[in-house]
Amino acid sequence: MTTSPSQTIRVMLVDDHTMVRKGLAAFLKAFDDLELAGEAESGETAIQLCAKLQPDVVLMDMVMPDMNGATATRAIRQQSPKVQVIALTSFKEEELVKSALEAGAIGYLLKDVSADDLVRAIRAAYAGRATLSPEAAQALVHAASQPPAPGYDLTERERVVLSLMVEGLNNTQIAGRLTVSPSTIKSHVSNILSKLGVTSRTEAVTLALRNHIVS
Repeated sequence: MTTSPSQTIRVMLVDDHTMVRKGLAAFLKAFDDLELAGEAESGETAIQLCAKLQPDVVLMDMVMPDMNGATATRAIRQQSPKVQVIALTSFKEEELVKSALEAGAIGYLLKDVSADDLVRAIRAAYAGRATLSPEAAQALVHAASQPPAPGYDLTERERVVLSLMVEGLNNTQIAGRLTVSPSTIKSHVSNILSKLGVTSRTEAVTLALRNHIVS
């Protein structure tokens, strides 16, 4: 999307490293259609500033102390849906990519991105188009090709029942702990065994511990 002076894209920078923010601020000055709207050194500050400044695009670091970039992105997108967020990070792990996009980020780029690619991504975000680094796209493809983790489809109550099974409680004891009937617990246990693909409580407990299904 080409922009005219009347369509200046206001960009906010969020990174806990001052030098990174200074470098990005200098980068923005090289383009007539980009303008620095503000800077934040933390996710919490970013949320507050974003509500006040209403930038067009936010360049969001993903790994910061106290509040991570995904949490900040989700809060910003909830309070200001028109603000687009691009994750700009040094990390390409699948979970980081997924958490950023699930939080509402429209792009995911690594910090070694070229200036041309970064400005294209900012303009694309302003126009509502997504941009993913090749590494982020590959991480998503890899994640999509993996079988779902055991226990992914357990309900919240089933997870509670399973955690009590891990503690060694029988159906009657679990029923007493949750103040429901033993027949209700029996039904939950049956569903848990079915969803985990096992035939006994012992197998269910072993699988739960091995795969950290319950804490």
